[in-house]
Amino acid sequence: MEKSLPAIPAKRYFTIGEVSDLCGVKPHVLRYWEQEFTQLRPMKRRGNRRYYQHHEVLMIRRIRDLLYDQGFTISGARNKLQELVQVERDRRRAGEVMLDGVEVIEVEDSRLEDSRLDDFEDSAPLQDGGAMFEQLLQVRRELFEIRDLLSAGH
Repeated sequence: MEKSLPAIPAKRYFTIGEVSDLCGVKPHVLRYWEQEFTQLRPMKRRGNRRYYQHHEVLMIRRIRDLLYDQGFTISGARNKLQELVQVERDRRRAGEVMLDGVEVIEVEDSRLEDSRLDDFEDSAPLQDGGAMFEQLLQVRRELFEIRDLLSAGH
């Protein structure tokens, strides 16, 4: 069901109305879930207006999935969320790192590898030409080394 929800825009804060639209849940349900799920704590500003961050929108989508799609009760969803949070904490403590997006890096990287400096001549950020390109290649190499180190730890 989550696949039918709209993409989350690249913004720092979302109003309750925006979150309602992004998650397919009415605003009063969001306010109720705040009381039931301690992990859900939007920032409140003047007039008690709620501002949600990206991670909270993702959490609301997860709560919605647990309740509406998987059939959990509020109590069961609360327990499941706590369990998921604990698993994530344990992974961090063990030094594991989620490598989400690595495929995207590789796709983008192949474009960089095939590019030539003259492809960047019209690009304002790369006016320095060779030096900037070399720096990008060095960063790329370092990122892949880090990824390989992290992958080897599993």
